[in-house]
Amino acid sequence: MIIDIIAGARPNFIKIAPLVDALKSHIANGLNISYRLIHTGQHYDEKMSSQFFKELGIPEPTINFGIGSGSQASQTAAIMLSYENLLLVQKSNLCIVVGDVNSTMACSIVAKKNNIKVAHVEAGIRSRDMTMPEEINRIITDSITDYFFTTSQSACDNLRAEGVASDKIFFVGNTMIDTLVKFKDHLKRPPIWNELNLQKKEYILLTLHRPSNVDVSENLKLVLEKICENSKNTPIIFPVHPRTLKVLETFEINYNNLHFTEPMGYLEFNFLTKHAMVVITDSGGITEETTVMGVPCITFRETTERPETVSIGTNELVGTNPEIFNSILNIVFDGKWKRGNIPDKWDGKTAERILSVLKKIIIDKSI
Repeated sequence: MIIDIIAGARPNFIKIAPLVDALKSHIANGLNISYRLIHTGQHYDEKMSSQFFKELGIPEPTINFGIGSGSQASQTAAIMLSYENLLLVQKSNLCIVVGDVNSTMACSIVAKKNNIKVAHVEAGIRSRDMTMPEEINRIITDSITDYFFTTSQSACDNLRAEGVASDKIFFVGNTMIDTLVKFKDHLKRPPIWNELNLQKKEYILLTLHRPSNVDVSENLKLVLEKICENSKNTPIIFPVHPRTLKVLETFEINYNNLHFTEPMGYLEFNFLTKHAMVVITDSGGITEETTVMGVPCITFRETTERPETVSIGTNELVGTNPEIFNSILNIVFDGKWKRGNIPDKWDGKTAERILSVLKKIIIDKSI
């Protein structure tokens, strides 16, 4: 009995780590299955790939396809060809995909065409924004998935509305939070902390990477200017995604409180997240982490696939007009940001709940 676990990008690594831990524990206690950890190589930068494996204690992948960068089509095609070649050598019995990156969609399609059941961890989340490549990946993956592991009741509702049978939907919680809970006492200061003499709750953490925000230099420059102009000279720490760095190199921006850094590892980045006055981001996963940490979060997007971080957590969805930073940052500086709560089942025990279901699927064959 073989399970394939697919990982391709930074969010995937964080989500599979607790699942791999749970599998190893159950196998050590007599569970008669084996697994292949498959790294597609979609993220190939050291800071965004192998370092996460080391920090999170994820074992070396069974195989790394080493796909690297490319257009949506070329990257997806390369992943599909590589996974198909692996399955031609030895088929698995179940393919577990996580999240919404190209690797998720590509491997689920290949598995399904080889008559292998697909389980999707983080199924059912929807932004309703079809300009997002991730939204297309989610919809396609869920259209052929057999077992749906969800992070929220809203994700369950989305799936039911799309015609998925309730007995194939399992509300288990959020494996990303499993990882956060495990490492919350092991976060470490990045070098920039001492270099800038940063103090807790006295800096802004910024991340931007979505094409709509960073691919046009004029747009990115305006966003950075508006954040800096309304920051009251508070230090702004901006770990720069590789795609964003290419755009930053096309223009000059000079604010003494804006500090660019290389991409960080998990432990360093979440140390900064935990102690930030506020996080400004266009990432979905970061809004989940800030919600659990109780850190104010401003999401610079028109839509979110994680509405619970807004309705329950500390996140606010503010749109993509840079002028918003005048009013929204004033709320932070005035100490009037809302207090959030932690969504149901975001408790660090999601991987164990997934394993309980997998045992019924694979061993008991009762699902």
